[in-house]
Amino acid sequence: MVTVVRDMSVDIAVLRQKIHGLDAEDLADVLRTRLPEYEVAVATTPAEERELLEEATVATGLAIEPDDLERAENLELFACVYAGTDHLPMEALREHGVSVTNASGVHGPNIAEWVLGAILSFSRRFHVAWRRKERREWRSYPGFEFQGSTVSIIGLGAIGETVVDRLSSFDVHTIGIRYSPEKGGPTDEVGGFTDADLHDALSRSDYVVIAAPLTDLTEGLIDANALRSMPAESVLVNVGRGPIVDTDALMDALQVNAIRGAALDVTDPEPLPEDHELWGFDNVLITPHNAGHTPRYFDRLAGILARNLERVEKTGDYDDLENQVA
Repeated sequence: MVTVVRDMSVDIAVLRQKIHGLDAEDLADVLRTRLPEYEVAVATTPAEERELLEEATVATGLAIEPDDLERAENLELFACVYAGTDHLPMEALREHGVSVTNASGVHGPNIAEWVLGAILSFSRRFHVAWRRKERREWRSYPGFEFQGSTVSIIGLGAIGETVVDRLSSFDVHTIGIRYSPEKGGPTDEVGGFTDADLHDALSRSDYVVIAAPLTDLTEGLIDANALRSMPAESVLVNVGRGPIVDTDALMDALQVNAIRGAALDVTDPEPLPEDHELWGFDNVLITPHNAGHTPRYFDRLAGILARNLERVEKTGDYDDLENQVA
């Protein structure tokens, strides 16, 4: 955990945890640059975290233990470095009057680039090119044209909206599926999570992008029936969560060429076992849940926290903050 403390001298240490391969000390360095008037400290052990939390006004990190909150009398804000906060003791944080923000939007640009890369790879069939290069085969093969395609984006949060923004220059038709379709959205069409809206969108899609969180509603959403609704030339792209897709149903669809392929940054199970059948499909791109990796991750995190602390300086309270979830 990295703790930001105002007007206090705190020792600097190195955190054992890593976030997307980046050390917490990296985040501390960025915070020191963005917030030079604050003293930034990094804890290396649970004991050091407890000690810092006894003094800190603001803390940022992966998680915080309920027991640690008992002594965190000065803590006003916990800035989670993940977009999801379902792992946090939200009730305990509320009871102690601690505001909570998340990292929503931090992943938008990098995950959107992954999605576009996956779509263009399947459109131009680069996976075929790589295999033929390895065999040193100079032999032409047909490709597809992305322009004029229809892309459905399931989930229009920060990531989904960024994907739509990146698609805007490709002259494609977009369909958004969201929890509250009455809000509209940046897509050409917007539907809800009803069977009628979902299957209509799937049936017209060349590419289906899953950018939704895992909830009771989305778990198993892309099942055998959903995959049957997709055209045979369509491609499934999942940057949401693995359990949103029924893995067995997906493999069945791929085996009979019911869909053209899949690009998966998340899988179910995860990590994907070495002997899992999905590894053997030539028309499946798999990455180890790292679409969100970017060397600018901590820069964006620090930006959110810096803007929020600037607001606190003006208003004197920790309400109505950017990305506030509690």
